[in-house]
Parts: sequence; C-alpha cells; structure tokens
Amino acid sequence: MAGTGGVQEARVAEAQRLNDDVIDRALIRRWLAWGFFWLLFFPTLGVVLSTKFTYPEFLGDQAWLTFGRLRPIHVNGVIWGAFSTLFIGLCHYIVPRLCGVRLWNERWSHGLLWVWNLNLAVAVILLAAGFNRGWEAGEFALVNVIVIFLAVLALTVQFLVTIKNRREAPLYVSLWYLIAAFIWTDVNLVLLILGPYNIPGINNAAWHGLFIHYVVGLWITPAGYVLIYYFLPASVRNPIYSHKLSLIGFWSLAFFYPFVGIHHYLYSPIADWAETIAIVSSMMLIIPVWTVLQNFFGTMLGQWQEFGRNLPAKFLIIGSIMYLLGCLQGSLEALRALQQPTHFTDFVISHSHLTVFGTFVIWAIAGAVYVWPRITGSPIWSFKLGNWGFWLITLGISAMGLVLSAQGLQQGFMLMAQSEFLETVTAIRPYWWVRTFTGISMDLGISFVVYTLMKGSLAQRSA
Repeated sequence: MAGTGGVQEARVAEAQRLNDDVIDRALIRRWLAWGFFWLLFFPTLGVVLSTKFTYPEFLGDQAWLTFGRLRPIHVNGVIWGAFSTLFIGLCHYIVPRLCGVRLWNERWSHGLLWVWNLNLAVAVILLAAGFNRGWEAGEFALVNVIVIFLAVLALTVQFLVTIKNRREAPLYVSLWYLIAAFIWTDVNLVLLILGPYNIPGINNAAWHGLFIHYVVGLWITPAGYVLIYYFLPASVRNPIYSHKLSLIGFWSLAFFYPFVGIHHYLYSPIADWAETIAIVSSMMLIIPVWTVLQNFFGTMLGQWQEFGRNLPAKFLIIGSIMYLLGCLQGSLEALRALQQPTHFTDFVISHSHLTVFGTFVIWAIAGAVYVWPRITGSPIWSFKLGNWGFWLITLGISAMGLVLSAQGLQQGFMLMAQSEFLETVTAIRPYWWVRTFTGISMDLGISFVVYTLMKGSLAQRSA
C-alpha cells in the first residue's frame, strides 16, 4: 500500500509540474498587480461618496469631485476595474491549467494588459470631466466601451481556441461558466454601445434594466462561479461535491437570468406581462443559487477546519454566505408587495453590495490570495495581517448589508405612510454615519490583504 501511495504522489507531483509549465507567471502577476491597484482605488471612492451623504460639502464644489461625477467612477470601476481585472488575471491561471496547454496567442494578453488598464484610466478621467452616457453601470464614454468590447472579444477568442486545443477531454464546470461569461458579455457590450441613444422612451428603461442585470448576472455571476468552482476544491483539497448539480446550475442560470432585468421597474409603464416574467424568473433563480451553495457546502464536508488556517478558504466561505443573503434579498425585492417599501431606497444598495462586493469581489480576492504566492514563489508575508484584513472586510460588508437594509425599510415604510421626503432623510441620516465606517473597515481590510501579498513577494526578491 505504501508503494502504491508513493506512485500516486509521484503522479500528482508530475501533473503539478506540467500544469505549472503551461502558465505565464509574469503575465498573471502583472494582471493581478493592476487588479490590486484598482481594488484599492475604486472602493476607496465609495468611502468618499458615503461621506458626502452626511457632509455634502465635503471636498468642496469642484465639478469633478461632486457626487454625480464620482459615483459612476466608483460603480463602473468596481465592475470593470477591481473585479474584472482580477478575474481576467485569474483566468490566465485557470484556463491553461484546466486545459493542459499554454494560452493560445499569449502575446495578445501582454498587449491587452496595457490596453485594458490604460483604457480604465482614461475612462476615469472622462467620467470626472463629465462625459457620461446616462445608463447606470454603463456611463463610460463610447470610446471606452468600444475598447472594453474589443478587449473582451480578443480574450474570448484566446480562451475558446485554448479550450479547443486542450489535452483534457472533459470540460470542467469552471470552463463552462467562463465560456458563457465571455460570450454573453460580448453580446451585452454591443447592447451598451447601441442602447443609450438609440432606443426611445420607456423601452430605453427596459433595455437598461436588462443591460445592468446582464452585467451582474451574465458577467460577474458566471465569472464568480468560475472562481469558486476552481479555487474552493483546490484550496481545501476536496473534489467538487457534484458535477451534475453544477450543470443544472449552469443551464438554469442561462435560462432564467436573461429575463429578470425588468424586476426593478414594477409599477412602471412597462408591460405588465414583462414585469410578471421578471418576477417569476427572479424566483426561479433559487435553482442556480441552490446548486452553487449545495456544491459549496458539500465540497466543504470534512474540511471546515480550513476556515481557521486557510486564507483563501476563509474568503470563499464568507463570500458564499453573503451570496445566500444577497440572493435572498434580490428575490424578495422582486415581489410586488415587497418592492413597494424597498424600491428607491438603500435596501437595493444593500443587495448590490452584498452580491457584487460581498460575494464576487471577495471570491476574486480569494483567488488572488491563492494564486499570488504560487506565481511569485513567495509565501504570504503575514497570515495574521491577512487574517485581520479578512475580518475587517467581513465585519464591514456584514454591517453595511444590515444597516442599509434596515435604513431602506425604514425609509420605505415612512414614504408609504405619506411622510415628507425630507423627514425620511433626517430619520435615516444616522445610518449613513455607520455606512461610512463600514466602508472604512472594508477598505482597511483590503489594504491589509494587498500589503501582505505584495510584501511577501518584495521580500522574496530582496532576499
């Protein structure tokens, strides 16, 4: 038996070596380093914006520092900068290893690295200067949207050809979601290019509802599934609980999510049948959510001790809990009876933070914490500091979700009781104070995690 075990270990070691040979460490390191930069920059703007709720005169009256200019930078920046840059970098690690071959036309990615990040920098400058296309989460100037579209299209081709050339015949579920995320987003970016000024009237609002949910549900969500389905089994050293469940989740996401975008426009002039389809689809999203969470908890069986000692696993676990809470919010607020007290309030903002940041950005952080030491050859500089970062992020996002939910419900019920709008603002102002401090906690936590990763690699270089 001992001899058999030794042979098995040797095979695993050889497979690991071959997998390490197919990745470009320098390329991944550069993508992740840029991702860390945006991860520090764009969420920090969230604290600035939160401060403006309680101190509107904060930063003065310079146009480029006003709420209306900074908010789209924060929202678009978290989507395309903090999350997407990290995700793309991690794809350059995941795809070659799952396929057993180097990335096709790897030199494209070296060029796309600079195109992507310089375009983000230009987009920030243009938004600050007042160039805004009017669709929430789609405010980037047309030139920036076109560059993002071309970059995503190029990455789509690279990954598809690499997957076609794979040595491993089965397609692991992470690759299913990766293919879907990139193809769906190519189509959605065409909608963003054409939509804001070419679709008239109420249909423009309907199309915007679809677009913004496609960003979250057909880009960020499947991208997040790519990460958790790869890094959870890898970090806790347990096989995925059920491949069948993962495929049920994939097809249910593909079938139901495209129709949910109208659920923020209930009681609007949009056709009632479209609203009803959105409500039903929102309820049916329990299927992909359940499959991911069932697979998550099943994969963790016998490995819960990893929560105390495994930093990537800690982030994956807390992200999954936030996913459960955030998706419960999303389905509830899609019901007509519950949308009355929640619409136009910070309850919706609680939902967006628990899902986009609390789930998917945190899963991206988990992937980065897993990959960074492996591509730099340097261990995490301080597990204790990273653990502090984890708890600050967890405390911040948990408190923010709770506070914004309570604040939104209070304001919503006051408005339903015919209170004056200014009365509701006065009543909820204390919540905004707490919101600012929760954001500071999250930003400090991010800083600790990034610092301990960068410090470890810098110490390795100087040694």
